[in-house]
Amino acid sequence: MTESNERDVAEMDVVVVGGGAAGLSAASTLARARRSVVVIDSGEPRNAPAAGVHGYLSRDGLPPGELLRAGREEVAGYGGRIVTDRVTGARRTGERFVVDTDSGRSFGARRLLVTTGLVDELPDVPRLRERWGRDVLHCPYCHGWEVRDAPIGVLATGPWSVHQALLFRQWSPEVTFFLHTAGDPTEDQWEQLAARGIAVVDGEVVGLDVADDRLAGVRLASGTRVPVRALAVVPRFEARSAVLTDLGLTNQEHPQGVASFVETDASGFTGLAGVWAAGNVTDPTAGVAVAVASGMQAAAAINADLVAADTAAAVARRTAPPSRQAFSPAVEAANCARVLGDRRHGIASVAGAVRRSRD
Repeated sequence: MTESNERDVAEMDVVVVGGGAAGLSAASTLARARRSVVVIDSGEPRNAPAAGVHGYLSRDGLPPGELLRAGREEVAGYGGRIVTDRVTGARRTGERFVVDTDSGRSFGARRLLVTTGLVDELPDVPRLRERWGRDVLHCPYCHGWEVRDAPIGVLATGPWSVHQALLFRQWSPEVTFFLHTAGDPTEDQWEQLAARGIAVVDGEVVGLDVADDRLAGVRLASGTRVPVRALAVVPRFEARSAVLTDLGLTNQEHPQGVASFVETDASGFTGLAGVWAAGNVTDPTAGVAVAVASGMQAAAAINADLVAADTAAAVARRTAPPSRQAFSPAVEAANCARVLGDRRHGIASVAGAVRRSRD
């Protein structure tokens, strides 16, 4: 892109911060609504390690990068702009917003949509992060089918871990629950695990065994090795909301203590005039399909808000008294044309009246 900073600040209806599924969906909807829109994205999608997107009707198994590539092409095809850059801050200037980037550029718009997603904070277990999104998983609906009937381990990290183990039991009869550093399950949870045939292993997990670039087992502090082909964990989901913090919005804590998120209404409106959010930054558990839908919903709400503002401005212009303009050749020419037109209309009116009287 070669536009100057001054032009960038002046011309947009909407700046979308974040170019994942939610952001691109919103940008496409806004561009189709004939809104000028720019998407600013740092190129760090949360689901980049995954082999494919699942649970997205007609796109099942599509590599995440391919989905984003197609989305960017759609946005550009409708006239939207995609900028690869990192947003460093946002500020309000009157009724507009200015978003600053790491490269020193600034982009302004009438409305702001934040779709920056979240960060997965994983347990501190050696080799676990490098397997994340491959055979270290968290969502059975995203990855359960791919590990069906295989030995699956569940690493306890908090109160949701037992629920996660019970879910993964739907996909495999061989599920092992590693207590790790979490507390013991409740009596009811012990009964549930036993009833579903889920083995419980005490002791801290200190590492993963990997063979031929595939997870082969879990190692305990005692030296015991337990074979597994997949390991499920519940990470902490931390909203990427720094750009909203600049505007005075703060994260909310999930009731279960597993996430922070930006609170919005059903349309994605944050409660701060002109600012919306969509995707994982406001819904930590949203899959790709849900993120796409939330982006479209937020875009429709933003467009409706802009339509209301445009209509109010048009009404104000229509009802405002005419302003007195200083002399200029253009104004004088327009006045002469108006006077000449009035005279011709008067002559035509008189001639018509004479004809009517003769008749």
